Amino acid sequence: MSTMKYCCDCNNILYPKEDKEQRILLYACQNCDHQEIADSNCVYKIEVHHSFGEHTQELQDVAADPTLPRTKSVQCAKCGNGEAVFFQANAKGEKDITLVFVCCKPNCGHRWRD
Repeated sequence: MSTMKYCCDCNNILYPKEDKEQRILLYACQNCDHQEIADSNCVYKIEVHHSFGEHTQELQDVAADPTLPRTKSVQCAKCGNGEAVFFQANAKGEKDITLVFVCCKPNCGHRWRD
């Protein structure tokens, strides 16, 4: 597992940096010119462990996610708002992929499937 690395010259945090010519990963200090070769190509790793029968839950604040597409061509049945984010998901027990919409109005967060 990768841990935070610190500069041996000035004790600031070292950040990952790619050396495109040599095709290697470096850790570089943004305060001084210190660089060191990374001992692993892994910069960040997330491990998710589930017990049997547990499913990954959808994020609570998906309406604030700037990477999800938005639409103004739907209307929330709960509050009447005309803007929602959407993503694809499998319905439980079904093989088909459906669109899931989440209302963008603060404090609503209503979800529905298309």
